[in-house]
Amino acid sequence: IILWFGTGEVMAGTLTVGELVAFLSYLALFYVPVNQIHSVNHMLQHALAAGERVFEIIDTQPEVADRPGAVEPAGRLRGAGERIALVGPSGAGKSTLIKLMMRFYDVTDGELRIDGHDLRDLPLAYVRSQIALVQQEPFLFNGTVRENIAYGDLAASQARIEEVATAARAHEFIIELPEKYDTWVGERGVKLSVGQKQRISIARALLKDPPIIIFDEATSNIDTETEVKIREALAELTRNRTTFIIAHRLSTLRHVDRIFVLDQGRLVEEGTHEALLARSGLYRTLYEAQFQL
Repeated sequence: IILWFGTGEVMAGTLTVGELVAFLSYLALFYVPVNQIHSVNHMLQHALAAGERVFEIIDTQPEVADRPGAVEPAGRLRGAGERIALVGPSGAGKSTLIKLMMRFYDVTDGELRIDGHDLRDLPLAYVRSQIALVQQEPFLFNGTVRENIAYGDLAASQARIEEVATAARAHEFIIELPEKYDTWVGERGVKLSVGQKQRISIARALLKDPPIIIFDEATSNIDTETEVKIREALAELTRNRTTFIIAHRLSTLRHVDRIFVLDQGRLVEEGTHEALLARSGLYRTLYEAQFQL
């Protein structure tokens, strides 16, 4: 339209060709910054919308918080010093109990006590510093092997990291990696196998050196050799510590001190592996069902 109108003005003698060319040139130069301003405004609107959601999360008050007057007890928590297995069908409440112990959320009825302390009366940071959770599918950061182990103690030396990796039966495969302890594991440890990630997670827990360990067994999708190594690492991890094991393969529970059998959120049986098998209860039913598969 501008070119058509300008051509008419040139033909009418009110505008020279040079003036028309100059106008069109300036118009082209003017278009670029205007388009950039539009793009910047578009990105700014997206950033503001995202910022609102981010600050909404930041401003959210946590449901679990320290009670007024929460005080750390003298020394560390100990627990009973036993190896306790939690067993039950899906939905029995095993994971819920673990989340309550870690204070991911608090009990709404009754109390959960360790060493006589109601966990709600202790500082949240203190409770979590006393417990290490080794998950069924360990979470690894997109960093190096060293960084993922050192997350248990950011001030740990290389010698200490290698010491706990050796105890966790992880050192032997780490030194075979391209960059050894400086090898990047990828997002969520995608470059490592399930067994390797589990052993790194155990090494991290050993480095933290907590008095209480929670271990969610992950031995259903790994080979026998890897399972043996994980069990050796677990034996090292649980030595002289209170240990809770969420068990999926009941044949592995011969050496725990006690087994708690849960069903629909309730404790229905308690005892050793042999004692529970001698009864005609839920534990024996679950055990026999596994061997029939």
